[in-house]
Amino acid sequence: MMKILEKSAEEMGQTLWYKFENGLLTIADEEEACKDPYWAYMFARTIEGADIKRCEEEACKDPRLAYWFARYVKGADIKRCEEEACKDPGWAFYFATDIKGADIEKCRKVTASNEYWAHRFAKEIE
Repeated sequence: MMKILEKSAEEMGQTLWYKFENGLLTIADEEEACKDPYWAYMFARTIEGADIKRCEEEACKDPRLAYWFARYVKGADIKRCEEEACKDPGWAFYFATDIKGADIEKCRKVTASNEYWAHRFAKEIE
């Protein structure tokens, strides 16, 4: 039984989630982290010395993560993040409301494709 637990612990120790939760994530994990949009975002946000541009490239494959990246990662390319975030009306709305330097007109055009977000945009931003 102990051998099974030891083997299981060794395997867990190699996952990004385990390393993150236990403060073991290092710059050496960047290659693996930048293969997944969520982990690329988390890596850029938490690991000092992370290659922000490399992480951004992967994170900005998802509108939600593009917004988070622009909002929470120092050194994010706002225009690059906006390109992806503005593929979704909801994230375009939040991008316009929360991100300094957002192209409000571009975000407005995207939210116009959805009645709910267009209404919120008109009410809260314009």
